[in-house]
Amino acid sequence: MSDENAQASGDDMSGLSGFFFYVFIVHPATAWILRPGRFERKKSIMYAIGFLATLAAVKTGMEMQAKGPNHYSLLGVNRNSSPLDIKRAYKKLSLQLHPDKNPNDPEASYKFDRVKKAYDVLMDMEFREVYNKFGQEGINSNKRFDETTFFMELGVFYVTWGIMAYVLTLGKKSGLARQWTFTGLIVMLVIEISIMTSRGNPFPSWFCPQNTEYEAVWLLHSLFPAFMNGCRSIGAFLFVDLEAQTRQLLLALQEQNKDILMVLRDVQIGVTNIQANGGGGGGHRLANAGVVSVGGGSALPRATPTGKIKELQDKLQASNATVQQAVSSLKTESQGSSNFGFYAMILGYVAFSYLFNS
Repeated sequence: MSDENAQASGDDMSGLSGFFFYVFIVHPATAWILRPGRFERKKSIMYAIGFLATLAAVKTGMEMQAKGPNHYSLLGVNRNSSPLDIKRAYKKLSLQLHPDKNPNDPEASYKFDRVKKAYDVLMDMEFREVYNKFGQEGINSNKRFDETTFFMELGVFYVTWGIMAYVLTLGKKSGLARQWTFTGLIVMLVIEISIMTSRGNPFPSWFCPQNTEYEAVWLLHSLFPAFMNGCRSIGAFLFVDLEAQTRQLLLALQEQNKDILMVLRDVQIGVTNIQANGGGGGGHRLANAGVVSVGGGSALPRATPTGKIKELQDKLQASNATVQQAVSSLKTESQGSSNFGFYAMILGYVAFSYLFNS
C-alpha cells in the first residue's frame, strides 16, 4: 500500500464517518450504560467514561495505523534533528533496504522509495516546514502557510462543528452538554491557532519528538466527536430539572400556607368557643380543663388553644425543613452548572501553558 492510499484510508475512517459512528452507535450504547437504575450513580459515570475512552483510543489507534508512519519515524529521527543526523540515518537505512540487498522481498523497492521520499522532504527546510504543518498532502499540493487562507479554513471547520454541536445539544436536558462541548471546542480552537501560527517547533523537545504539528491537530479533530458525544451522554445523565425543583418548592410553600390557614382557623374556632362558654361557670371550667359537656352528661376531650398552637409550630417546622432542603438543592445544582465551564477553561489554559511553555 502506498503512502497516498494509506493516507486516504486513514481519512476515510475519520471525518463524517467517525461522527456518524459516535452519534448512532456509541451514543446509544453509552446511554444504555447510564440508564437510571442499571448501576450505581458513580459506577455508571465511571463505566461510561471508561467505555468512551477505550473506544476513542482504539478507533484513533486504528486510524493512526492506517495512516502509516510519518517521515521522522521512517528515518528514526525527530523534529529537532539536524540535516547531518538525517543524512546519517538515511545512509544507514538505504544500505539495509536497497533492492539489490533484498532480492527476495517484493516490497523492497517500495520501502526504499518511501525512505528516499522522506529523506528528500526532511532535507529541504522549506518542504520540512510544510510537512510539519500540513502533512504529505501539503507536499503533494505544494501548500504554503497563509494566514488569510488558514483562518478562513479554520472558520469553516469550527463553524460547521459548532452548528452540529448546537443541533445535537438542543433541548432542556442538554444544557450541561452544550456548555461542556462549546468549552472543549473553544479550547481546541485556541490550541490549534497556537500550534499553527507558531514559528519553529511549538512543542518541547521531550513531547512526542517524532510527531508533527499536523498530527497534533489531526488528533484533536479525531477525538472531538468522542468528546462531544461523551458530553451529551453524561450531561443528560447528570441533568437536574431546575424548573421541576422550582415547582416542588412552590408546592411546598403552598402546602405550608394551607397548613397555617387550617391551624389558624381551628385556633380561631377554639377561641370563639371559649369566649362563648365563658359566662357559664361549669362550662368555663370544662373548657379550661380541656373537656366539653355534651347535653349536661358525659364530657368529650377537645383540643385547647395551647395544643393547637403547638401543632402549628410542629407543622411549620416540618414545612420549613422541606422548603429549606429544596432551596439548598436548587442553589447547589445552579452554582455547579454555572461555574463548571469557567473552571474548565481556567484549568485547560493552565495545563496548556505549562505543557507548551515549559
